Amino acid sequence: MTDTQQTPQKQHGNIGLMLDFGPLLVFFLTYQFVGIIAGTAAFMAAIVVAVIISKIKLGKVSPMLWLSAVLVLGFGSLTIYFHDERFIQIKPTVIYTFFALMLFGGLAKGKPLLKYLLQAAYDGLDETGWLKLSRNWAVFFIFMALLNEGMRAFLTFETWLTLKVWAVTALSFLFALANVPMLLRHGMNIGDKIDSEEIGETLPPQG
Repeated sequence: MTDTQQTPQKQHGNIGLMLDFGPLLVFFLTYQFVGIIAGTAAFMAAIVVAVIISKIKLGKVSPMLWLSAVLVLGFGSLTIYFHDERFIQIKPTVIYTFFALMLFGGLAKGKPLLKYLLQAAYDGLDETGWLKLSRNWAVFFIFMALLNEGMRAFLTFETWLTLKVWAVTALSFLFALANVPMLLRHGMNIGDKIDSEEIGETLPPQG
């Protein structure tokens, strides 16, 4: 692959990472300096901006980003109205559970639904590889939903948010990396290398 071909892909990868992690980082920083209500409002504004940027820069808005935006706006509104941070904490559990059920439903019909969401990120992957990848992420999403509920139940909001921004994001990144050997065995074409932008495109929504 030439440098001119790689540059647009890397730019799209960088934009994708910004769209995934930017709103969450805005939430974290605003909460630290202003408080939960202002942080939630900033989170809601940032996710709307992310949708707009995705449409303008990438020409589309992924189903993952759409779902994340709808839930951020919905649970964020409840958090602000009731002055109760538990609503925004529940949102990740809903996202993880939704995607787990969607993937398991596809697997029950013999359809790897991740193939239709992430095909560009896993060029050359065969059907068995897609099925295994969908299974792995479905199980991981269930684990993440249970982990979020455990953190929500036993940790303070500030500790939960810190872990959500840094530890959970790192865990998702490591899980994506852990799947690479299996993907290579099933035909994934990585070209010259695997970089952080390419792995970042395969991560679940972090908002």
